[in-house]
Amino acid sequence: MLRVSPEEKVANPCRSVHAHPDFLFQSRIHLPAMSNNPGSSTFYVELIKPSHYDKDGYVIQWWKSWIPSNSLAVLYGLSIDVAKRKALGPNVNFEISAYDETNTRIRTKRIINRFRKNNNRGLVCLVGVQSNQFPRAMAIGRELKAAGIQVAIGGFHAAGCISMLPELTPELQEAVDMGITLFAGEAEGRLEALFQDADAGRMNPIYNYLNDLPDMQGVPVPFLPEKHIRRYVKALGSFDAGRGCPFSCSFCTIINVQGHKSRFRNADEVEQIIRNHADQGIDSYFITDDNFARNKNWEEIFDRLAHLREKEGLGIYFIMQVDTLCHTIPNFVTKAQRAGCRFVYIGLENINPDSLKGVSKRQNKISEYRKMLQAWHDERITSYCGYILGFPTDTPETIEREIRIVQKELPVDILEFFILTPLPGSQDHKEMYLKGEWMDPDLNKYDLEYVVSNHPIMSREEWQDIYHRAWHIYYSWEHIETILKRAVAAGIYLPRLVSLIFEYYGSYRFESLHPLQAGIFRRKGRNERRPELERESVFVYYPRRVWDAVSTAVPASFFLVKLLLLWWKVSRDPENKHYLDIANTPVEEGHEDELELFEVAEAAKSAAAKAIEMKNSKQKAAEKALTEN
Repeated sequence: MLRVSPEEKVANPCRSVHAHPDFLFQSRIHLPAMSNNPGSSTFYVELIKPSHYDKDGYVIQWWKSWIPSNSLAVLYGLSIDVAKRKALGPNVNFEISAYDETNTRIRTKRIINRFRKNNNRGLVCLVGVQSNQFPRAMAIGRELKAAGIQVAIGGFHAAGCISMLPELTPELQEAVDMGITLFAGEAEGRLEALFQDADAGRMNPIYNYLNDLPDMQGVPVPFLPEKHIRRYVKALGSFDAGRGCPFSCSFCTIINVQGHKSRFRNADEVEQIIRNHADQGIDSYFITDDNFARNKNWEEIFDRLAHLREKEGLGIYFIMQVDTLCHTIPNFVTKAQRAGCRFVYIGLENINPDSLKGVSKRQNKISEYRKMLQAWHDERITSYCGYILGFPTDTPETIEREIRIVQKELPVDILEFFILTPLPGSQDHKEMYLKGEWMDPDLNKYDLEYVVSNHPIMSREEWQDIYHRAWHIYYSWEHIETILKRAVAAGIYLPRLVSLIFEYYGSYRFESLHPLQAGIFRRKGRNERRPELERESVFVYYPRRVWDAVSTAVPASFFLVKLLLLWWKVSRDPENKHYLDIANTPVEEGHEDELELFEVAEAAKSAAAKAIEMKNSKQKAAEKALTEN
């Protein structure tokens, strides 16, 4: 998603980094040299971030994937620290491997053979496992356990269920019965004990640290070697500067796993992260905090990043996630731009206040949406906005109407759609689970793209259909042209935005996948299919793969050519530098009484009335002050 150097083209083999001199040369993190003592031995640590299955049962995997796994980076950094401190004894060396299955094949037979040669000494950790990834995690874990290898599963699915439900769900119980360990909570300060238990062969069925969240300061920072980072599109590194969220959205799992109380890294630690990556030629980042605007250290961190950019010449660029009121924090948007922010993700969620209130997202004020988006455009920062479909009062007609209002009245650049889903670990899921309401038993579908629960008004088919149509409605050619014209007027770098439109809409349109699951050049392994599905014969599989590739590449190429021609047309018209419509007209110049945004519900009308009243009050106060002076 971010700008990168030409070195992005470098592709490296799947085998991950070991604790050997090559690694020492690449990083600021130093491990003790391996012992030459004849009595020395090795403990294997395999860190695997699993992908999940597509609708045909094949693992979703790419030559290069879009979104980095910060869980993998966090666990890798912590594992390196444990190894550096010789936590299993002075003669025990660590061999640490990391894999993100979205861009790397998980060759379980090779792992099994390697462990077998080491008397199965070590631990395989399936990290950051979300609900939709749990079936794939279990498939990997089942094969490894059958070979006598110790396996642990962590991540939001296990932690969320343990946090919110009175008993283990069937799939978690199956894992425990199989001898797979569940890890709920954060690993800072706990990984050493986990490795010691694994080495002694006394692992607990469950490690539950949900009620004891660690401090984020003074702990090892997230890190992945360059070879892994360059497997992401645009060599995108990742780190979390904070965890936890003070808000109470009922569909959110973060507050029930990472807590309401926010915890933060300081500016020194963020600088350490940046320098560790800069040593490897990495300068682009995804800051994964759920809401960076609520990080109490935001200003110090932004100032430090700005200093590194302006005084030391480090080319730092990043995307971060913020809330819809961040623009009201003095200097927040301006300092974000100076620090290197080029993209910002905002959970817009909906434009109906009643829907937002129904899921306890009261912090979203629709009266601030236009001003907030304009504030980011004023700093030439591209906005991604998430939009949820399926609130209780939604119908296909109201959803379509509201998308068209967003198109007309809000200067959103990239809009991505999600189906309202009762994710395990959320309050919504807990309530439905305890009431015994129907939820789809196939966790693989819990990726926010499939309808997995019932709606009070829409049928499941209607709900699924409007999700599919929403992408085409928003990314019509007419509206893509409007997006580009607004970007020209705001001074946003157009090639970057054109690339994003192709990535986001193209991923859905041509790969039938949400862009957050997408990447470049789809890989499929005939043998990497859901265990319950039959393996296809070579005579069926390979002709279909060829057809899939051709039927995807050809229309995608035509779409890209048309998009590039539209870019050329828009950029050549000098009038577009002054393009103005309702969405990008400065809020202080009016239009509140004309906006359909404030007509979607009675609560919206009240919001409009309050906004106009506040504006009039400010105007009167200004006039009064002018008269008195």
